[in-house]
Amino acid sequence: MPDVLFDVRWPDGSTQSFYSPSLIVKDYFEAGAQYSLDDFLARTRECMTIADERVRAKYGIGCSESAMTLAGVEYGVRRFTARADAGEPDPGAGKVTVERFRSWGAPPA
Repeated sequence: MPDVLFDVRWPDGSTQSFYSPSLIVKDYFEAGAQYSLDDFLARTRECMTIADERVRAKYGIGCSESAMTLAGVEYGVRRFTARADAGEPDPGAGKVTVERFRSWGAPPA
């Protein structure tokens, strides 16, 4: 299956790369687009579920990497949600930017 990495910039300016075992992620996100934390999480849940189902259909088992991607996104969203709940400033207005997609093994820019 074609896999892809997607690089994101969190509201505080930090960056992180996530793995998708399927190109479905490109149907849910656009490079350069910003998403609210809630929208980013919802889109990630949906596309990682589909990616996992595609892997399961092809290989007979689910994809632990898609589950790890979802867990990483959930953790990131919780970090910024907790800050906002604590009354801390919300850098970047709580937006996540999908910076780019790249092939597995390609170095980050």
